[in-house]
Amino acid sequence: MIIDLPQTTTGAVNKRLVRLRDEGGAVALGRVLTLVIEASEDELEDAIAAANDASREHPCRVLAITTSGRKRSTSLDAQIRVGGDAGASEVVVLRPQGELLEHLDTLVIPLLLPDAPIVVWWPGEAPGDPADDAVGSMAQRRITDSTTCGKPLDTLQRLRGVYAAGDTDLAWTRITLWRGLLAAALDESPDGKITKAEVEGEGRHTSVDLLAAWLAQQLRVPTEIIRRRGVEGITAVRIWRGEHLIELSRPDGQTVTIRQTGAPDRRLSLPLRQLNECLAEELRRLDPDEVYGRVLTKGLARVGL
Repeated sequence: MIIDLPQTTTGAVNKRLVRLRDEGGAVALGRVLTLVIEASEDELEDAIAAANDASREHPCRVLAITTSGRKRSTSLDAQIRVGGDAGASEVVVLRPQGELLEHLDTLVIPLLLPDAPIVVWWPGEAPGDPADDAVGSMAQRRITDSTTCGKPLDTLQRLRGVYAAGDTDLAWTRITLWRGLLAAALDESPDGKITKAEVEGEGRHTSVDLLAAWLAQQLRVPTEIIRRRGVEGITAVRIWRGEHLIELSRPDGQTVTIRQTGAPDRRLSLPLRQLNECLAEELRRLDPDEVYGRVLTKGLARVGL
């Protein structure tokens, strides 16, 4: 069910949510958090779809704010989505105009679930300082996605300079399975000193940089980044341990081949992770990701970024 509320106020939206709850059309009980999405109009529907999928694991109230409004007249159009149009959540879409664009926190506060954690997600361009953002400063977790920004590497460098506990980036979330496979492969490989590593992948994809930074930080060895064109995400990781080579190769973006000197090849399914999977993973934890913090602030320097 979709309810349009043109030329409205957050007070009126909140009253309508309460009425829907009382009528049994939407139940606020059981919501575990409030997810605030700041996105352009072009990004909004894909972000809401990903949030709806993630809400099946993490029932929540989704406040989706479009930042594409004009700054001429001050007004607010809203939309409430419940039931089949909102997954396991209730979605409130806010389209502010004029001065309201400068005070998004005042729109969010009346609609937050009481006594529930707040997570803010920017699916497109990241703010200059997520923790200092008007809405971001209220949140326990702040999720950016440097891979979708116009200048991904510059964004990653900027986020590194303003990192605060609670920040994370979906470029980091996309390498969770890679980190698990690499840790397992190293545990199974023969003993010997690790001498170097390299990560290969799409040149502008910041997951490549974060995986290389993680390896450099964990292994304390020289780690090279090989940037390619015409590929998707990470395509290969190589680690040299003495005379032995450990290689994980995924040229097709679907299946990874694990090769180790003196052992038969193994193949595992490792498709590119979808947006809803990454978002759901980040919503599983509301405490600071200390490993990401160290990789961002210290590991990137080890790979020359």
